[in-house]
Amino acid sequence: MDHRAGRPLSDPSGDALGHPLGTVLRRAADGAFPPVDGLVDVVAPYRDGVEAVVSFTGHAVVATALTVADLVAAGADGFAGVTALPVMSLLAGPRGAVDVLDALLVARGLGGGELPRRTDLEENERVRYARAWRRDVVVHGDDRGLVTLARGLGGVLEVSFEVEPALRGRGHGRALLAEALALAPAGEPVLAAVAPGNAASLRAALAAGFVPLGSVQLVRAGRD
Repeated sequence: MDHRAGRPLSDPSGDALGHPLGTVLRRAADGAFPPVDGLVDVVAPYRDGVEAVVSFTGHAVVATALTVADLVAAGADGFAGVTALPVMSLLAGPRGAVDVLDALLVARGLGGGELPRRTDLEENERVRYARAWRRDVVVHGDDRGLVTLARGLGGVLEVSFEVEPALRGRGHGRALLAEALALAPAGEPVLAAVAPGNAASLRAALAAGFVPLGSVQLVRAGRD
């Protein structure tokens, strides 16, 4: 093993929500990013059945049951190597699944939100997706569309949103995201994962005050 390419994180307890990936993400939200050293940090999975590759500039954190040595042997490093096909195939295994590579963004909760709860949208595709990867999913929305708030990566709040097709292109995505931030406690980091090719959603997130942290790729492990 090349010890310059990876290491396990030694802190098993992490932040107050109980996972070290949450600590890393909250520090990055405060502007304290991991060092640009080409390393890969390995932490335990934060949710049963879900693993994750989080890439920052020149550094990566992988939540997995595999070891640093396993990842490095497959070609992982703190740069683009951590999301290369051999590494992602190793993480997924023969029966697993790899989700899309998303840009990872963050904004701060504002508090005081009043967007109504929606208990009638459990079969919505975006809600079902959120429940498959995150926990404590809550749905809000109105005639413009919906937002979900949930505990995602490392226990950090994560938002997703969807605008009604007939209403797209009118700024409703940005408005829904701003109202979603008002549903989160004031000052608390809120993550958003957006496919880079989804330019409309990416523009909406940036306009609502989200800023880039890095990237994320989720894995449903199916290894022997």
